[in-house]
Amino acid sequence: MPSDLIAAVEYGGYISLWKLLLFSLAVFGWAPLVHWVFTDSQAVRTNAFTWTVAVVIGGAVALFLWLLIPVFFVGLLLYLIVLGGTAMAYITHRNSRVADFEKILSADHLRGLFVNQEKKIEKVSHGLTFITANGNEVPLPEPKTRELEGFIITCDLIDDAVWNRADVARLVPQKDEYAVVYEIDGAPTKQDSKTREEVDNFTYYIKQLACLDVEEKRKPQRGPFKTVLPDGEQVEWEVRTSGSTAGEQIRIERISGIASLQIEDLGLNENQIKSISSLRDIKSGLILISGIKKSGLTTTFYTLLGNHDPFLNNINTLERQVSAQLQNITQFTYTLSDTGTTTFARRFQSILRKGPDIVGVSDCDEAQTAQLACAAANDGRVVYVVMAAESVNEAIAKWLKYVGNNALVADTLTAVINQRLVRKLCPDCRQSYQPNPALFKKFNISPDEAGTFYRPGEIAYDKHGRAIACENCQGTGFFGRIGLFETIRVDDKLKEVIRKAKSVKEITSAVRRSGMLYMQEQSIKKVAAGITSINEVIRSFSKKP
Repeated sequence: MPSDLIAAVEYGGYISLWKLLLFSLAVFGWAPLVHWVFTDSQAVRTNAFTWTVAVVIGGAVALFLWLLIPVFFVGLLLYLIVLGGTAMAYITHRNSRVADFEKILSADHLRGLFVNQEKKIEKVSHGLTFITANGNEVPLPEPKTRELEGFIITCDLIDDAVWNRADVARLVPQKDEYAVVYEIDGAPTKQDSKTREEVDNFTYYIKQLACLDVEEKRKPQRGPFKTVLPDGEQVEWEVRTSGSTAGEQIRIERISGIASLQIEDLGLNENQIKSISSLRDIKSGLILISGIKKSGLTTTFYTLLGNHDPFLNNINTLERQVSAQLQNITQFTYTLSDTGTTTFARRFQSILRKGPDIVGVSDCDEAQTAQLACAAANDGRVVYVVMAAESVNEAIAKWLKYVGNNALVADTLTAVINQRLVRKLCPDCRQSYQPNPALFKKFNISPDEAGTFYRPGEIAYDKHGRAIACENCQGTGFFGRIGLFETIRVDDKLKEVIRKAKSVKEITSAVRRSGMLYMQEQSIKKVAAGITSINEVIRSFSKKP
């Protein structure tokens, strides 16, 4: 008998140690799962009590079934299925309530377990570095955070906008998503839309870059930030947000370079460059800069102010909105908060009392400001005034109406500029053609003088039918923009006509006799030189002011 008992113990005994160990691990693994569900359900703001009880009951039932089934491994499999099914039910529920970067056991989450997160973040940055409105360089965000999601979307959008040469990127809320529109060389171009979740994360991140209120979604906000491109170039941007019934609208505008142009870069012809450049030598006088909206008035305004030496002259501006910071020039703004305490004209008057040598006024649209500007020019200052007008003749007519004194206008008016913007043809893919001779007749141009016209190149396709975009212009057919200008320097003869004129028509006739080329004539010269296309000129002149 004792020998039989010893044999039985040696054969296996009453308890299998490795089964006991496996059973214990399963039970001890259940307890941390219950604790995680309890804490995580609170974090994602779902019903913590219900889900915790569900996992407790699921584990208890699975354990009971395991003990009930005589075959150990069948019971283990059943335990894992029941408890795992309960856990997966919770995971599916919680993943539906959180952002993509917070989801667990998703494809991205599982791939991330085997990837170096820092290298991954560096890769999705496209080599971009961000600098906040306060001038602080932004470090790479931590993995699995909302900042990372916003960082990725921001890098994608900025990198794509830079590659497409977009000056403006607009995100407009639609019913279920956001429309994305780039303004490339001034022309709106629709891009792939983005989900609301993507734009929410993007807005959250970009507001922090611009030092804006992340929680404010209704009132308009604006602020700058910078990006450092992989080649080291710094690009300055301005972000603007404003609320609407459909959602928050976001606009990002590239503002680098707007204040660094020379007069030769604007698009003036040789005679115009010589005439306008000489304005730096005048000691007093008034210069009108006119055009329709989005015709580059601010760029010309800033360029002409920069034509003067800021170390020899005290230069001030009054603007409703500062588009770029001008070095060594004092810029004053007239904001919405000023409307309750003063007017634009009174704000201008207070600046004149500071005694600037040169002063610039943007967006003059009423008589009092115009009269103050004329008085300042008559008092020995150089005054630049920006106003809306479709031509030099219209600008002069509006100015005479505002000032109401022909003699004062004649004494102070030094030059009048009117402008529009057209896109320049891409030099790499433009195509030449012979235009219809009737076109030359329409614009009073000799066919011998005009030569060959150019138009955007046609899109080429490879053998698989895929479009081959020009690497220089990305297939738009245009690269950059240039100004079309009407300019007139008001000489003594024209001043006398203004002083004695009984009608605007007398003045406009004198302007024409002085040799000024009209805008249409200037534009055809640009077309004949292969700088732009006739259809682009027609598009520009069909714009509403």
